[in-house]
Amino acid sequence: MDISYCIASIDDLMIITELWDLMCSTEEHCGEDEYDEILNMSRDVLMNPEKAIFIAFDEGKAVGYSYVLIKHERSFSDEHGPYGFLDTIYVRPDYRRQGIAQTLVVMCEDWSRKKGCIEFASGCDLDNERSFAFHIGIGFKELHRIIHFSKEL
Repeated sequence: MDISYCIASIDDLMIITELWDLMCSTEEHCGEDEYDEILNMSRDVLMNPEKAIFIAFDEGKAVGYSYVLIKHERSFSDEHGPYGFLDTIYVRPDYRRQGIAQTLVVMCEDWSRKKGCIEFASGCDLDNERSFAFHIGIGFKELHRIIHFSKEL
């Protein structure tokens, strides 16, 4: 196995969309977005200089990706200024536990630093124990537990 990594460009749109679609079809903690919606969201991310996607490849086969963005509101730890936010991390099940996700996160952290961020944050659903364990395992610390509410007007 020879894993290589790159920052995605618009030329990688179909690769990202297929990985995102695969993630949403196999993961319990994912919305049921339609393929065209995923394609449009991916395109929007790739065209925004405050967002980036990194892809992991094994001999040309896309095996994982991470999505990072810059947020400007007050961070979870009450720091001021922009901070990097890991929105999505996904590695194909047969490639997990080999350091790929951790490398993708490090790439997101480095990108965030270059964008002037001094903090890096992420989140996961309260019942996503695998994601929680991953985040703690790579050095994140838990700050808050929260449930969001909504109602129609």
